[in-house]
Amino acid sequence: MSDPLILGIESTCDETGVALVRGRELLADVTATSMDEYARFGGIIPEIASRAHLESFIPTLDAALEAAGADLGEVDAVAVCAGPGLIGSLTVGISAAKALAASLGRPVYGVNHVIGHLAVDELVDGPLPERFIGLIVSGGHSNLLRIGDIATDVVELGGTLDDAAGEAFDKVGRLLGLPYPGGPHVDRLSQQGDRKAIRFPRGLAAAKDRERHRYDFSFSGLKTAVARYVESLEDAGKQVPGADVCAAFSEAVNDSLTAKAVQACLDTGCDTLVVGGGYSANSRLRELAAERCEAAGITLRLPPLRFCTDNGAQIAALGSAAVRAGVEPSPMGFAPDSGMPLDIAVAS
Repeated sequence: MSDPLILGIESTCDETGVALVRGRELLADVTATSMDEYARFGGIIPEIASRAHLESFIPTLDAALEAAGADLGEVDAVAVCAGPGLIGSLTVGISAAKALAASLGRPVYGVNHVIGHLAVDELVDGPLPERFIGLIVSGGHSNLLRIGDIATDVVELGGTLDDAAGEAFDKVGRLLGLPYPGGPHVDRLSQQGDRKAIRFPRGLAAAKDRERHRYDFSFSGLKTAVARYVESLEDAGKQVPGADVCAAFSEAVNDSLTAKAVQACLDTGCDTLVVGGGYSANSRLRELAAERCEAAGITLRLPPLRFCTDNGAQIAALGSAAVRAGVEPSPMGFAPDSGMPLDIAVAS
């Protein structure tokens, strides 16, 4: 008997993603994005994102079904992101998922978008280990999770107290006059600079913070330090060494992320670190995580670049994991939760 066919719907921010997964096999993954519409604003506009989801959903669904060679009636369950995310964007995806589930007479699973960033790794590297540490890094999240079963046993160890890593990169990009979104441009420039040229602070690295915030992150102070450095040079009429600033800033962020992730593995006895989220595409993060995991004897699982940004595959993968684990479907009355806790994989 074949595994159930899971339809996954992603709509947390500006990507409309639809995917079909059977077991741990990805059959189709189609994404439409409205990112280009925000360049002149320097950030996501929730109302525009919500409208784009409405316009994109049916064409994206049709394209995914065609790519998978499947009919809608073959779907066994519908998974949709219940949160965290923009409330309007979430509402569009959840409404579509409930309508499909009701018309098909199939169960619906409102799953956690953030945990989905880790679940998608099963579609690439096979089953996840029994216990592992998950590092989620994106424009809105920098979190460390201890995971037993991806659908039923997730514990948040810590997270950012202010800016997320990707958010800080975008703000530094704007400070340096780089196009939106700034993250990829800062990453590109950082590869041309000297990361030792400037020593920017590591948040929560002081002795008084290390125990209280052992697994937490802070990047707001770092961002301010970069701003003050750039302003001091500009006030003095000196040229700002953009590549060196990017390299040193990137090093400070990635030093904090990888050091605490590896420490969490060692503290909990987990021998695997799984990384996910849009910021996991960052070149220095991938390089430094590989170096530190190898030195500590930890297996590192990183997503292919195409699974770093938001996608329907991550939602379908987590939905498939929930079905395999025997998790009860979500009630049809479940609501979008913009602040969905990271220890809840499926809305109940």
